[in-house]
Amino acid sequence: MLSKLVLFNPETQASGFWQDGHLLNAEGEKITLKASDKLLIAHPSHLFYAVQWDLYQKYLFDKEIKQPFKQVFRELYVPTKDELETSNRSERYQGHQVQPQKTVALLRGRGWTVNYEEGLQRVYHKEGFRATIYAAADWYTPSDVEAPTLEYVVFYNLKDGKEVPMKEINPVIFSEVMRDVDLVVSVAHVGGVDPEASHSTMQMRGALARESARLFKLTNVEVKERYILVKTEHGDYSLHLGSGMISKGGLQINVVAVQSQHRGRVFLPFVDDDPKTAEIISKMKLLSEGKIY
Repeated sequence: MLSKLVLFNPETQASGFWQDGHLLNAEGEKITLKASDKLLIAHPSHLFYAVQWDLYQKYLFDKEIKQPFKQVFRELYVPTKDELETSNRSERYQGHQVQPQKTVALLRGRGWTVNYEEGLQRVYHKEGFRATIYAAADWYTPSDVEAPTLEYVVFYNLKDGKEVPMKEINPVIFSEVMRDVDLVVSVAHVGGVDPEASHSTMQMRGALARESARLFKLTNVEVKERYILVKTEHGDYSLHLGSGMISKGGLQINVVAVQSQHRGRVFLPFVDDDPKTAEIISKMKLLSEGKIY
């Protein structure tokens, strides 16, 4: 398993795959290790700030390495300029209505607890702070009148109870907290799955689509922020990175995916492959080849 995971040295910023006592990085260079070096299993934030993330994404595709879990292509969340400079709170998910029971079930399985007065919390004892998700809701009883609305996420110091500025939060922890909130907004949204909400998931699918198009040598594909644009002799198509819906000239084209056939047929560089991602990449390839029109 370690041979397929990217390891990271926080002191030297060196990274790579373990190979006979060395690290083999994405550029094929061997990095010598000392006995005193301490390595981490890299998080995307480590690779992002070391300007190495995209290199490993390309490397996994080129070498067709399937990781034991979603590591390099794990969703990454970084603080916005507003969160870093003008506020100690994140309001990026403000206004989203969620199903209370499903929200609590999702977050409890990821280490969160329910506080009646302050909402959902996750405590980081080693780092000395707790993350809190505020929402106007009664988390103990289902609300039949009005679904709770998310307000903001804030971090508190465990010693004095004061708000901790976002810039002081470990980037890995910040990313994982926002990933949990994004999961709630995507899965427990009152209207069902809200593909517009999971921005980071669409970014990851966009990266996967770019690398797939490069390997498939698809020259008529362009990946945008939310859509894949495909130009063919039959016309121009757009494929949504969230829902997988295809449209042409503003009209939707109904293409039904058979999930059991898609799984395993499209290479994804991690074991827990997402059938929706496989479906989107399959549709992109079929569209570009003129097999859907």
